[in-house]
Amino acid sequence: MRPLPLDDRDLAILSILTREGRISKADLARRVNLSPTPCWARLNRMEAAGLIRGYRAEVALARLAQHVVVFVTVELENHRAENFQSFERTVARMDEITGCWGLGGGFDYLLQVVIRDVPTYQALMDSLLESRAGVKRYFSYIVTKKVKSAPPPLAALMDGSS
Repeated sequence: MRPLPLDDRDLAILSILTREGRISKADLARRVNLSPTPCWARLNRMEAAGLIRGYRAEVALARLAQHVVVFVTVELENHRAENFQSFERTVARMDEITGCWGLGGGFDYLLQVVIRDVPTYQALMDSLLESRAGVKRYFSYIVTKKVKSAPPPLAALMDGSS
């Protein structure tokens, strides 16, 4: 897939949206020094190209309900394509697993789990082990404090080029 050519204003639009997804289109246009119609055209072009995949609300979970966030490293028993596919299909069906990344190196996957409490987490992991998803072993890391959560530095990733 060929990258969509972006200029500094496109990057500015994306950077603002990663922090302020509910900004009005008029305010967005003003902030990137464009009139509304060309700003909306740029936004529509990036959405149509699949560069903007969606808009989400960041929910203050602690104000909503008691919960625990756990990061889990997973090693699979076997390393054949069908083992990875089976594991990924199983994980995709588990709503409490909110993130899953394939890794290179010592472990095969990193999971992010958001769940009510530790006993419920353990029940989830027991069901993952019983599911025949091919888990050899896993290690759990309970989050005690969020230190930083930020959108990626788009301009730095683009290395100043468009």
